[in-house]
Amino acid sequence: MNTQPVRTIAVTGGKGGVGKTNVSVNLALSLVKSGKSVLLMDADLGMANVDVMLNLKHKLDLSNVINGDCELKDIIIEGPGGLGIVPASSGIGKMAELSAGEQAGLVHAFSDLSRMVDVLVIDTAAGVPPSVITFSKACQEIVVVICDEPASITDAYALIKVLNKEHGVRRFQILANMVTSPEQGRALYAKLVNVADMYLDASIGYLGIVPQDERLRDAVRAQMPVTEKFPNSAASIAFQRLAKTVNELPFHPPTNGYLEFYVERVAGQNNTIAGTV
Repeated sequence: MNTQPVRTIAVTGGKGGVGKTNVSVNLALSLVKSGKSVLLMDADLGMANVDVMLNLKHKLDLSNVINGDCELKDIIIEGPGGLGIVPASSGIGKMAELSAGEQAGLVHAFSDLSRMVDVLVIDTAAGVPPSVITFSKACQEIVVVICDEPASITDAYALIKVLNKEHGVRRFQILANMVTSPEQGRALYAKLVNVADMYLDASIGYLGIVPQDERLRDAVRAQMPVTEKFPNSAASIAFQRLAKTVNELPFHPPTNGYLEFYVERVAGQNNTIAGTV
């Protein structure tokens, strides 16, 4: 079995409409372009849209894995640049209400994949349903996407509060999306972190901005990622910068005892290192 450690990143947000899936797709593709082998999981289980955004067709998805029709490896499809995509289902209500055991089964299934992966990006649903909590806790990094709307900031804080107060998660990263300037992004981050510093025991980092860009809207309408259709656009350059920042984040091995994606690989890697000392 492949024992290389895998960086795992949940891209989430307190509310819908903040551009979370756009961020997930274009971050994943930018990481591929940086030389990483990347797997992107659509974890909005009942309302999938990664495949729609990329205009990809598939016959099998996560609902088939849950039903026992196939294994996780059987549903992975190839996206642009060799990006591996784990598609979810759309319009299947029970997928949005998976039991804790079924959610844990999905997390465990990734450790059985033989596919070489450097980074796993999880595009979660919005808000605080159980699946968002499970998949976010199972990742090393949680990227919370915000934009310049009061509800976006309020709901992002609520998500961070639930993960921190009720589940002991203490590390988050903020990405300001669809902003007009770096200053606006910093101001939004400051609003959120100033409140969090008063009431939460959490470290909240800042990953920067993705600017408002009409090219991104044009790419969405064309069902293509902006990093592919308009690689020199302001948004694409921002995603390249974001990928570089993510690649430079310290690797955090599992320490909290929670269920985590690829935890066996990290443990195996740590044992290998210990055995050579």
